[in-house]
Order: sequence, then structure tokens, then C-alpha cells
Amino acid sequence: MTSGTPQDGAAKSSILRLSAPLVVSFWMRAAFSLVDTVYAATIGDHAVAAIGLTVPFEFLMIALWVGLSTGLTAHLSRTMGSRESEKLDQYVAVTWRLVGLLAPGFALIGVGIWLAAPHLELERSVAEAFRVYGAVLVIGSAFTSFWSIVPDSLVKAHHDTRSTMWAGILSNVINVTLNTVFVFVFGWGVFGIALSTVIGRIGGLAYALFRAAVHERARRATWRTTRPGRDPHPWRAILGLGLPSALTFLLMSGEVSVINILLAGTAHPTEAIAAFSIYYRVLLFASQPVIAVAVAMLPFAGRLLGAGDARGVLHGLRQAGLAGLAYMVLVMAPIVVGFAPAIARALAEGPLTRSFAVFGLRAVPIATLASLPFFLARPVFEAMGRGRPGLVLATLRYVVLSVPLAWFGMGVAVALGRPGFEGVLAGTIVASLLSSLVMALWIRAALRAWRPEPATDTRTHPALRG
Repeated sequence: MTSGTPQDGAAKSSILRLSAPLVVSFWMRAAFSLVDTVYAATIGDHAVAAIGLTVPFEFLMIALWVGLSTGLTAHLSRTMGSRESEKLDQYVAVTWRLVGLLAPGFALIGVGIWLAAPHLELERSVAEAFRVYGAVLVIGSAFTSFWSIVPDSLVKAHHDTRSTMWAGILSNVINVTLNTVFVFVFGWGVFGIALSTVIGRIGGLAYALFRAAVHERARRATWRTTRPGRDPHPWRAILGLGLPSALTFLLMSGEVSVINILLAGTAHPTEAIAAFSIYYRVLLFASQPVIAVAVAMLPFAGRLLGAGDARGVLHGLRQAGLAGLAYMVLVMAPIVVGFAPAIARALAEGPLTRSFAVFGLRAVPIATLASLPFFLARPVFEAMGRGRPGLVLATLRYVVLSVPLAWFGMGVAVALGRPGFEGVLAGTIVASLLSSLVMALWIRAALRAWRPEPATDTRTHPALRG
């Protein structure tokens, strides 16, 4: 392989080396959620429950964000490898237009939360907290998070994962600082918690815009020759990969919504919803290294598959899987399991909420391991240009298995004299395990049958020369 280009250097990186800065970045972003929950715990269980009720809407935002980012990053990376400047500018322009459509539409969802919250079958304190927190966070995020899609994708396409890391750190520092001021100095409660999160994301957006501009100026200065040509269907190109990815996260959001509905029908709904919020926030935080490796898996697998090295992709999946197993067993399990009571005391107010939370926290390592193959294999299918398998497996997990098993588990737990909360969690974990097993078998068969496209001419693709 020729040397001297950023793309070549990235191709030689192992999956763990490529994803290392993203692990730090994703941990910082997950800390947003934990920070909000920690500060909400100082207000009361109703505030923690309100944050939990907002999770599905955050997942909706993440779904749309990840969908567009996946489509844009994939096409930007390919056009940078082939030096197709016109196409690159074309994809960026199309994505800006899509963001312009998404932002105001998502803001209307925040308005809907404000109007609908008082009419939900919730305790008054929970409904009021959800009304304020949900509306402020969703409306504010519509005009901060979505606008970061283009600069973030440009930075990743330039293989500058360190800038992604620093954007996350900057956002988190701003969030923690303003949370302290807004909650303890101004006494703004859940309004201050939501507002500090929105402002923190503005800091990350500003840094991403700056770094993307630096990289693009350097690219235009060094690209003396480029391949001509425009994509006749740029919208189709972006959405062709983006929609399946977005729908996968939408299904995940739907699962959380249904679980909250199930928990609302238990004997202790506020405590159960609050405990599930704590469990889910910690689960997301614990899963960040896995998610970071999954994000890095797309360019990693795409480069190797383009070179016809399906065996290298299998090796990368095994390497990532073993690293994930070691991380959970040696690092996360001792911390989460050993300190579960202390974490529950810090994040929950009432004794029953704490009891539920301890059970959930001790299940976090098992839940993360059960999802490991599902998260790692899906981007490999996307690297093959196949968005449908990930969507099919997401439907299997979040619709066909998760909801029925959570309902069944709740009934079994109650019949055995245990809290329904425990049965709901057990059902979702079993659903994750079964869908991961199917995903692992499917990706193994797909990689063994993989053949590079015969039309590919490595002489015209610098990223594939070697």
C-alpha cells in the first residue's frame, strides 16, 4: 500500500486504535446524561423520573442525527479518497438542507411535550417536571445538536477523531459548570438542568465548526487536481444509508417508551420509572466504549472490504469483542456491582427507588455484554452497502422480542412475588441476547460469502491501491 496520505494511515490502524479517541468522546457525551441525573437527584425522584420520560425523545433526536451522520460520513470519506471535490461539496449542501428541515420540525415536538404533559396519567410533580425539562431540552437541542451533523461528519471524514473527543470534553465541562450555577445558585431546578445541557452543546458545536473549517481550508489548498463529476441523486445517496440507521434508533426509542408505559402500570410507578431512568443512564454510560468501537467499525470495515479483506474484518470483530468482554468483566462489573448501593443512594431519593436501582445497576454488565455483537456487527453490514440487515435485526430485537418479553417477564416476576420492574429488565436483556446471537451468525455468514465488486478498478481509487 502506498504511504503518505491520511487515508493510508487510517487503513493501517487497528480497530481499537482507530476508536480510542471516540471512546473518550462518547464517554464525555454520555456524562451529559449522568450529570443531569445526578443534579436531578438533589431535587427529588420526580425530577429523575422526568428525565427518564424524556429519554425516548432524546433517542428520536439521536436516531435522526446518527442517520444523517452515517450517510454523510460514508459518502464524504469515499469522495475524499477519490478526490471528488464536486461531489463532496454536493453532499454537504444537501445535508445542510436536510438539517434545515429537521430542526424546526423537532422543535415542534418540544412544544407538543409542553402542551401534552399536564394531560398525561402521571403524578402532578412528575408531569410538571417532565413538561419543563422535556420542552426545554428538546426545543434547545433542535437548534444545537442537528447543526453539528455536518461539521462532525467532516471532522470524522478527515480522520480527526481527537477533535470529536475535545468537542465532547468542552460540552461536558460547560454543562457541569452551568448545572452547578443554575441549580445551586439560581435555584432553577429542572429548567436549569435542561438549559445547561443545551448551552453545553453549543460549546461543542462551535468547536466542531472551527475544526471542520480548518480541515476544509487545508483540503482546498492541497487538492490541486480533483476528479470531475457530480452525483445525479445526492439526496438518495445520503438517505439510502441514513434512513435504515435512523429507523434502527427509532425502534430503540420505541422500546424505551413502551417500557415506561409498562412501568407506569406497576404498583409503584414513580419509583419504577425513576429507577429505570437511573439504570438506563448508567447502561448508556457503560456501553460507550462499545458504541465508540461500532462507530469506528464503519470506516474500518469499509476500507478492508474494499480491498477484499473480509478475513481482516472478522479479525477486527473478534478483537473488538474480546476487548469489550475484558472491559466489562475487569473494569465495569467490579465498579457497577460493587458500588451499586452507593450509586443508588447518590441518584435516588426514596428507599424503594434505591432498591429498584440497585437491581438495575447490577444488571448493567450483563445487559451490555448481551448487546455487544448486535452493536459491533451492524456497521459492518453498512460498510457492505447493506442497510437492511441492521433494520431487520433491530425490528426483531425491539419489536418482536423486547416488548413481549418485557411484558411476560413483568407478569412472571409479579407471580413470583418480585417487583415487576425486575421482570421488565430481565425480559429486555433476554431479547438483546437472542438478537445478538442472530446478528453474530448472520454477519459471520455474510463475511465468509463476501466477494469484492469485480468492477472496482484500484488504479482509479487511491484509497485501494496497494
